[in-house]
Amino acid sequence: MTLALPNPLLRSRRRWAAIAAVALIGVFPRAEPPQPIAVKGDDFISAETTGILNIEGGECFSDPAYSARSNDVVVVYKACEERADNESYGFVHVEDGPWDRPAVAAYGWAECGKDFNRRWVGREESGLDYFPILPTAETWADGDRDIMCVVYNPDGKITRNMVPLVH
Repeated sequence: MTLALPNPLLRSRRRWAAIAAVALIGVFPRAEPPQPIAVKGDDFISAETTGILNIEGGECFSDPAYSARSNDVVVVYKACEERADNESYGFVHVEDGPWDRPAVAAYGWAECGKDFNRRWVGREESGLDYFPILPTAETWADGDRDIMCVVYNPDGKITRNMVPLVH
């Protein structure tokens, strides 16, 4: 019985085909699936999220992310022009009373919504959306009665200050 040795020409063709395939993958990388549109609700960030109390009106900041340095989930100030995730556009004060999360959330959505529509004339025309950042039971017990109103781009990042001046 004799062993047939692989044809050197066939081996060479296979090698070139493999090289060509690798080169094509480098030129035409696999398309990444589209990222889901971020929908941010009143539970996305709270007054207890590390870093949120450092954000002033008109300032941009990141979405919450784990920080090994802080060993916590934090939001970080970021210049709007540096592709920020969110921008604070106002604050709403809630009257004193017992903690009632559903009532505070409804108030935050309504009041932030009025201000949003006054500034941007709605979601459809502006391409933007908003969400309120609420106190928590713990911060409420400490006297926190402020709701931060936040604007964001559901399709991506903010690349400039988005808050128009309102008269």
